Amino acid sequence: MAANRVGRRCNNKVHSPNRGAARDPGLSLQKRQARVTVKYNRKELQRRLDVEKWIDSGLDELYRGREEDMPEEVNIDELLDLPSDEERVCKLKEVLHTCSNNTDAFIKELVLKVQGLQKQEDLHNDGMEHPHLHHHPEAEMH
Repeated sequence: MAANRVGRRCNNKVHSPNRGAARDPGLSLQKRQARVTVKYNRKELQRRLDVEKWIDSGLDELYRGREEDMPEEVNIDELLDLPSDEERVCKLKEVLHTCSNNTDAFIKELVLKVQGLQKQEDLHNDGMEHPHLHHHPEAEMH
């Protein structure tokens, strides 16, 4: 099993995952940058995933027996785009208008949970794996 952690086993030989790096140095750099991205974004990605799971389970509970009335999604990024918690509450009431159960506690907790979350596009683009997406015009002026 230790061989599986180090590399892949093929025809009873262990191949290091970086074996081809000497032939394609760009690939090695890309892998290294991807690891940096994962290292620094993992916590934020996990927070967002936890909120998404919480939303799913909350919707399942609120709409139990009336799943056909459940909204297709509660878009976290749309909530983050709104400038205030009051507007987030209004948006959530609008999205959940078909729910026959009381949604106030769900809405209140969700508004608290989205505070401080990053938008999905920011989670993907903040890392070094997409340096071309981080164009800073002021850098050209110096």
